[in-house]
Amino acid sequence: MTATVRIELPAHLRTLAGVGREVALEIDGAVTLRSALAALEARYPMLRGTIRDQVTHQRRPFLRFFACQEDLSHEPPDAPLPEAVVSGKEPLIVLGAIAGG
Repeated sequence: MTATVRIELPAHLRTLAGVGREVALEIDGAVTLRSALAALEARYPMLRGTIRDQVTHQRRPFLRFFACQEDLSHEPPDAPLPEAVVSGKEPLIVLGAIAGG
């Protein structure tokens, strides 16, 4: 099964990749956070290491993942993404978190 997943990127990653606010990627097989990020990094190699560590594949600090108004940042990377993301109705959002006081 092939799904077309939409991914929204924060401004600094859009600039680095030279893309608009949203990219559409085709994913074969299970649509998970891991497969979506792997497809994103394969298509835009300049993003490798910016969203997740290249060795551990752990999410970088100050980045969060959202879909369907849910925070997916702490979900297992191989958990299926929501059906609305798989069907292309809703985007997977990579959001830059803000820290400070």
